[in-house]
Amino acid sequence: VKTYPQPSTKHRETTCVAALNRQGALRRLFPVTFRFIDGDMQFQKWEWVRANVLRAHDDRRPESHKLDVDSIIKVGAKIGTNNGWEERKKWVEPHILENFEALEKRRQDTGETLGILRPTRLTKLEVTAVKNPDWTSEEKEKLSKECLFDTDETKSRPALRKLPFDFHYHYECETTMGVETNRHKITDWEAGALYWNCVHNYGPNWERPFRARLQEEFAKKDLMLLMGTIHRFPGQWLIVGLIYPPKRKIEPQLQLAF
Repeated sequence: VKTYPQPSTKHRETTCVAALNRQGALRRLFPVTFRFIDGDMQFQKWEWVRANVLRAHDDRRPESHKLDVDSIIKVGAKIGTNNGWEERKKWVEPHILENFEALEKRRQDTGETLGILRPTRLTKLEVTAVKNPDWTSEEKEKLSKECLFDTDETKSRPALRKLPFDFHYHYECETTMGVETNRHKITDWEAGALYWNCVHNYGPNWERPFRARLQEEFAKKDLMLLMGTIHRFPGQWLIVGLIYPPKRKIEPQLQLAF
């Protein structure tokens, strides 16, 4: 998954990628200048990617690795959705936790800052207007800088737009002490792209189709939240990605009548 891009002093704009390596370990890749990567190297969700990465020495989070932005990225095979996401689930399921309490306890015990939650129930999608809907002058300056990797194509790309709304999921999880309620911000690029598509297609009525997708449709899926922390605030969690296979089929239990 990829987070929505943010202005960057060194790279104009960057995004953070959460991934799995061949051994099945979660990895955080940064910085990824995705919109300015050559088209042949732009990768999509569920695709294997070969790239030069090193352990991030300026980031103590154990999953964090630095991507060499000047290296060649090779895009490989894509894992499909056959048999109800069977192959995808093989990679995801070892990382699933059933509640946020377990996720945070693991962080405190091991330092791990990426994990996947499977909520019991999605209760609300909160949409809130941001205080400043446009970039600051400093952020605009970052976004206007020319970079070494610029080409005629990348120079012509439209400037990054700031999302004028914040999106939060309210959800419930089961714990040994009962139902746990949580609220976390969604930073997934997919959600940001959905917002702009809805604005383009529906104008001022964008919120209805936006909610139809993120709230109503996803509530019917086996929704999982890929959670990650902020570098400067390791105890602050965000929803960095959404995983939404079909709803699991629960086999009926055979009951013996007395």
